[in-house]
Amino acid sequence: MKICDSIYGEYEIDGVLEELIQTKAMQRLKNIHQGGASFLVNPKWNVPRYEHSIGVMLLVKMLGGTVEEQIAALLHDVSHTAFSHVIDHVLHTDEENYHEEIFQDVIQNSEIPAVLKKYGYTYTLLQEWEKWTLLERPLPLLCADRIDYTLRDLYTYGMISKEDINQFLPSLIVKENQICVSSLYAAEWFVKVYYKETLDFFLHPLNAYGYSLLISILKRALEKRIIQIEDFLTDDWEIIKRLQSCEDEKTHELLTLLQGNVQIEENKDEYDICYGGGKERIVDPSVYIDGEIKSASSLSLYVRECNGIAKARFRENMYLKIKKN
Repeated sequence: MKICDSIYGEYEIDGVLEELIQTKAMQRLKNIHQGGASFLVNPKWNVPRYEHSIGVMLLVKMLGGTVEEQIAALLHDVSHTAFSHVIDHVLHTDEENYHEEIFQDVIQNSEIPAVLKKYGYTYTLLQEWEKWTLLERPLPLLCADRIDYTLRDLYTYGMISKEDINQFLPSLIVKENQICVSSLYAAEWFVKVYYKETLDFFLHPLNAYGYSLLISILKRALEKRIIQIEDFLTDDWEIIKRLQSCEDEKTHELLTLLQGNVQIEENKDEYDICYGGGKERIVDPSVYIDGEIKSASSLSLYVRECNGIAKARFRENMYLKIKKN
C-alpha cells in the first residue's frame, strides 16, 4: 500500500505493517482525536491518532529502525481511549498513562497477535519498550513519538510550514541508540516549536476550556451510568452519540456549552474555571557536536531560558473567564 503522509511524504508499506494498519484496532484510531476535546471547540484542531501512529512508524523507518521497532511505533497508541488523554483527568491518572495501563489487554483482545504470528513475530515485542529507543525516550530527550506529534499538530494548525519541517528533518541523526540533532540551531528550533505545542496549543485558553468542560461531562456521564468505562474503547463519535441520546437534561445542557462560539480569557481575579496545567513537559534535545553528545541546555542560554519559562507555566493553574456563550 502507498502512504502519502503530510510530514514525511510517500512510502510503500507492505507485509506485516500493511496488515496491522488494516486491523480494526488501528482503524479505530481514525476516530480518536489526538487533542482530546480540542476538535469540539475548534474544528481545525482535528489530528487523529491514526495519522500520528502512521507518522511515528514512518519516522522510525526513516531513521533506520528495525521492522520490529516500526511495528512498535505503529501500535504504540492503539490502546488510546476516546478523547485521548481526557480520560486521565476523568480518572485522575496524574502521569497521563491510562492507555499504557490497558495496552496489553487491548492488544490481546484484538486481531494484532494473529497478524504478528502470521509473519513470525510475537506480541511480546510490544512488552519491550525499553528496547525501542527511537520510538520512546523519557523527557526531556527526543524520540519519534514526541517529534511527530509536535510537527504534525503544528503543521496541521498552520503554526509551522512544510519548509520548516524539511529543514529540520535532515538534522535528525541516531547516535548511541538515541535521536540527536546535528546542530544547535536545530535543537533551538525544536525547543521553540515544542513549546508552541505544549504551551501555546495545549494550554490555549479555548483548549483548556474544552478539556475542563468535557471532563465534567464525562465524569457526570459515568456517575449517571449514561456510559460505562468500557465504552471509552469505542471512539469519540460513539461516546458523543451516547451522550446526545441520553435523557439527562444536565448532560444536554453541558453539551450545548461545548462548542467554539465562546470567548475565553485568562483572569485570575474573576474566573469561572480553574484548570491545572497537567503533565509537565520539558524538552532538552541531545546535540551531536564535535564527536560528542551534549544536551542543548548545556550549550544554549536560549534553551535554558525557554525551559525555565515552561516549568513555571506548567506549575501554574489557569483561571478562565467565559465572556460569551
